[in-house]
Amino acid sequence: MKFWNWQKENLPSIGHSVRTALAATVSVIVARLVHMPEAYWAAIATLVVMQSSLGATLTLSIERVVATAVGASVGAVEANYFGANLAAFMLAIFFIGLLSYGFRLEKTAYRYASVTLTIIVLIPRTNPAWIVGLHRFIEVSVGIVVALLVAAIWPERRPVPAKRGDE
Repeated sequence: MKFWNWQKENLPSIGHSVRTALAATVSVIVARLVHMPEAYWAAIATLVVMQSSLGATLTLSIERVVATAVGASVGAVEANYFGANLAAFMLAIFFIGLLSYGFRLEKTAYRYASVTLTIIVLIPRTNPAWIVGLHRFIEVSVGIVVALLVAAIWPERRPVPAKRGDE
């Protein structure tokens, strides 16, 4: 009985692991340099969007930036006017779903936007909600930009299949 069904092309390579680790670390450094209060979100964003190819990374990056902007905006408005009121929170998550449908964002983007809203609304903060939302957007954007730069500068190479001896 086989519990795992691995496809060799989907396994991380040593090169991919090095690229990802480097990109996540650079993201944290850059976020700290611009004085972001939760620089770890830059690393998380990098890890979420870091793919093998620039094209795959770019596609996911655009979706992630839009989703973060939607979630941060709705979260800032909701937190500013209603605080951590759970009924308002529920309606805000529903509203993000409607926005995602309207903007033709996929369920993954809806999930990212909802997570961003949740972080802004439900985690107690001393800063105003719009500052928290702006920081979250910047932190995620830093992580995405670093992931894109690393994918562009250091593209992952696909292994060339070995030639068969009978050809």
